[in-house]
Amino acid sequence: MTKKRALGRGLSALLEHAETDITSNLRTEAVIQVVGGISTIPIDNIEANPFQPRNQFQKEPLLELAESIKEHGVIQPVTVRKMGRDRFQLISGERRFRASQIAGLIEIPAYIRIANDQAMLEMALVENIQRVDLNSLEVALSYQRLIEECNLTQEQLSTKVGKKRSTVTNYLRLLKLSAEVQLAIINKEISMGHARAILSVENEDQQRSILKRILKEDLSVRQTEDLVRGYSESKIKKTSATKSTLSFAYQKFKEDLSLQLKHSVKLQVKDNGNGKIEIPFKSLEELNKIIEAFEF
Repeated sequence: MTKKRALGRGLSALLEHAETDITSNLRTEAVIQVVGGISTIPIDNIEANPFQPRNQFQKEPLLELAESIKEHGVIQPVTVRKMGRDRFQLISGERRFRASQIAGLIEIPAYIRIANDQAMLEMALVENIQRVDLNSLEVALSYQRLIEECNLTQEQLSTKVGKKRSTVTNYLRLLKLSAEVQLAIINKEISMGHARAILSVENEDQQRSILKRILKEDLSVRQTEDLVRGYSESKIKKTSATKSTLSFAYQKFKEDLSLQLKHSVKLQVKDNGNGKIEIPFKSLEELNKIIEAFEF
C-alpha cells in the first residue's frame, strides 16, 4: 500500500472545498500557504490540459523515464490546478505524468494552484529561493517553475531573484542531469561543483559512472573535473580514430566537385569504408545555385 504524505492544515483546507476551483478569487491565508506547497494526489483525479501544445511524445524516452520513475520515483513534481472537489487539471509536467501512468503509479507529487494566484506564486517562490537550507536542485526546480508558470525569461528571473543570469543558467542546467545524479544532489552526497563538472558529459551512462567514482573514492571537485576532462579527451581521440586522411584520388575528386558546383564540398572517408559527402549552404539562394549546377 502506498503511504500517503501528510498534508499541511492550509493545504487540507484548500483540497476539501469544491469552491476553491479555477474560478476562485480567494485570497485567504490557506490559499497563500498552498501556493508553494507539494501534495501527493491520485493520478486518476488529474485530467490532461486540453491546451497542451505538445501532443506527441517519443515512445522510447518515455519508457526510459517510466523505468527511472519506477526505481527513483518522481523527482520533479507536476503542476496542477484545482477544478473542483478532488478534480485537477495538468498545467505542466505532462511527460512526467504520462511516464508515471506507464510506471503504474497510483499517486504523484504535485504543486497545486488556483486560478488567479500567479502573483502569490511568484512571491512565494522568490521567498522560498532565499532560504539557506535549499539544496541546488531545489533552487533549480524553483527557477524552472518561475520561468514556466510565470512566463519569465532568464533575464527577468535573474532580476527578480537578485542573481546573475549565468548563475540562473547554471542552476537550470542541473535539471538535465540523470536521475541518479539529481538524487545525489538532493541527498547532499555531491556538491554544486561536482554537478557542474558532471554536466560536461552528456551521456547519462557516463554521468552515472562518474558519480560512482566520486562516491566510491570521495573525489573533490577538482579531481572530478580532471576525471571528466579524461572522458572528454577520450571521446576526442575515439572520434579522431574513426577518420582517415583522404588519398590523393579522393582529395582530387573533392576539389573537382567543388569546382564543378562552384561551392565548398566536404568529403569524409573512414577506415572501415563508410563516409559521407556534404554540401553545406547558408541560404536558399546558395541552395538553388547548387541545384542548378547539378542540372548537367
